[in-house]
Amino acid sequence: MKEELQRIKDLALAAIHEAQDNQALQDVRVKYLGKKGEVTALLKGLGKLSPEERPKMGALVNEVRVALEEALDAVKADMDRKEMEERLSSEKIDITLPGRVTRQGHIHPLTAVNEMIEDFFMKMGYTVEEGPEVEQDHFNFECLNLPKDHPARDMQDSFYITENFLLRTHTSPVQARTMQRHEPNSPIRMIAPGKVYRWDYDATHSPVFHQVEGLIIDKNITFADLKGTLEAFLRHMFGEDTQVRFRTSFFPFTEPSAEVDISCVMCGGEGCRVCSHTGWLEILGCGMVHPNVLRINGYDPDQVQGFAFGMGVERIAMLLYGIGDLRLFFEDDVRFLNQF
Repeated sequence: MKEELQRIKDLALAAIHEAQDNQALQDVRVKYLGKKGEVTALLKGLGKLSPEERPKMGALVNEVRVALEEALDAVKADMDRKEMEERLSSEKIDITLPGRVTRQGHIHPLTAVNEMIEDFFMKMGYTVEEGPEVEQDHFNFECLNLPKDHPARDMQDSFYITENFLLRTHTSPVQARTMQRHEPNSPIRMIAPGKVYRWDYDATHSPVFHQVEGLIIDKNITFADLKGTLEAFLRHMFGEDTQVRFRTSFFPFTEPSAEVDISCVMCGGEGCRVCSHTGWLEILGCGMVHPNVLRINGYDPDQVQGFAFGMGVERIAMLLYGIGDLRLFFEDDVRFLNQF
């Protein structure tokens, strides 16, 4: 039995060192150390030996079993190491290559201009108010002195959702909501920036565009306050040499009303194609808050007065940056946007 044990050991060790992969190594383990393996069979056969021989042979069989297990573990560890080295060699990353540059965006020109406008009026003490873009007809028109049969409604091609709800055509409803939210006759100084919607689409009009409207209500507010505020704002935006003029106009929610022009930013007022050779560019509308608007929204026109104004952000951006087509703002053309 001793000679048989030595023969099995020699054969097993030879098979272990000849194994080419983990599967071959596992086959050797099963053949010699498995439940039906040759070393296991010798252990089971110890019961046939005499009591004197049994301990000696048991010790020898255990020595062979331990030697084979150690050899198997050593060869397996060596195989795993080599496999890992091969993977590291084949999957390695060349860290000497230049990294990928992260492309950073920048603020859209409309957002930049909107922030410039907000910053100016906030420094003058105005608050920034917001309201819903899907608005009630009541706030969009009726609270602004535009009842359902008013002919001025025809000037605004609106997107109606139901008979009483529409996409707001201006941010003026925010003014009405702000007045109704305040105590009657309490002072208000606010601007309302945001998106508005009208059924227009050409080089100077878009179905969606941006407005900033302003409102101030207090005691002893006059048209002179309105002129001084807008002249300061327009010279801040377009330069101290900018000339400003007011022309009489009509808006249902202000009385008196005016259109505001600035000297042409392209020709300095000398006359060119942009200003139709007049030297002036229309920039915004304004006026003193109509007494009916004050009454409808809970204010007493005998106690307080106010002025309001509204401007298109796209219009100002086009003049500031020399852009000829409003639709470029919404086409997401990187070649256009990269200029800003």
